[in-house]
Amino acid sequence: MTAVTTPFGFASTAEEVAHGVDLTGRRVLVTGASSGLGAETARVLAGTGADVTLAVRDTAAGERVAKEIAESTDNRDVHVAQLDLADPASVAAFTDAWEGPLHVLVNNAGVMACPERYSAQGWEWQFATNHLGHFALATGLHDALAADGAARVVAVSSSGHQLSPVVWDDIHFAFRRYDPWLAYGQSKTANVLFAVEATRRWAADGITANALMPGAIYTNLQRHTEGGRGSGTVAAELIKTVHQGAATAVLLATSPLLEGIGGRYFTDCNETQVVARRTGTLNGVAKYAVDPDNAARLWDLSQELLAAAD
Repeated sequence: MTAVTTPFGFASTAEEVAHGVDLTGRRVLVTGASSGLGAETARVLAGTGADVTLAVRDTAAGERVAKEIAESTDNRDVHVAQLDLADPASVAAFTDAWEGPLHVLVNNAGVMACPERYSAQGWEWQFATNHLGHFALATGLHDALAADGAARVVAVSSSGHQLSPVVWDDIHFAFRRYDPWLAYGQSKTANVLFAVEATRRWAADGITANALMPGAIYTNLQRHTEGGRGSGTVAAELIKTVHQGAATAVLLATSPLLEGIGGRYFTDCNETQVVARRTGTLNGVAKYAVDPDNAARLWDLSQELLAAAD
C-alpha cells in the first residue's frame, strides 16, 4: 500500500490546501466549531462554497462564529446546531433531526487531559466525548453519508495516541488510577481505530474515513494541561498557527488526492509511517492504532456501550 503524499507540508495553511476547491452544493458538518481549529476548518470549508453546519455545545458562541464566517466568506449557508457529544441523548436528537445527505463530516471536537470525570453512563469523560460521542454521531448519520456515494469522515486525532492503546480490560479506569494523559491517549487511539473500521464497514456505501494529527497549536483544548506533558513540551519551532493546524483536516475533507482512500493517518498534510514504538515526535502512527482486529473490536464494543445507554 503506497503512502499518500501531497504538495503540502508543515507550514501549509488550510486556505492554501483548499485553493481551487469548489464544494458548492455539498453539505459539511464540523463538530466543536465555535473556536480554534474547528472554527478555522469551518471557515475555510465555507469559503469553498459548501453548506456548513457548526455542531457546538455553546450555540451562542457558535452563532458568533457563524456570523463571522458568513461575513468573511460571503457564504450565507452557515448554520449552527446544538450538540453535546458526552450526552447520548443529545447526539441522538441531533442525528434524528438531520435531513438530507451529508458529504463531509469533520469530527473535530474534543477534550484534552481533563481532571477525572465520568459521564452519566459511567464512561470516562475523554473516551465518552472524543470517541463514543463521535462514534454515535457518525453511525447515526450513516444513511445521510451513504446518500452521497462518496462521503468523507475526518477524525481529528493526535500524536498523543502514542501514550496509550485502548486498554480493553479497564477503559473507564474502574481499577487503574486515573491518569489524564493515558485517558487522552486512549481516546485518540480510538479515533484512529474508528477511521480504520468505518472505511472497512462502509466501503460499499462509498464512505471513507481518515484520521490526522493537526500539529501542536495553542487553543482552548490545552486549558487543562498547565504546561505539563502536553503542548508545553513542544519546541517553539514546531508550534503551528490555527491556520496551519486546520490544514490537514481540510486536506482530508477536500483533496482529490484522497478520493476513495480511507483508514489512514496523516500528519502535516501527508500520510505518516506506522511505528512499533513511541517516536517522541509528532509523527508516526502506532501499530496498535491501525490494527484491523483492534478496530473491529472497538466498533463492536462501542455499539454495545451505546445500546446499553438507551
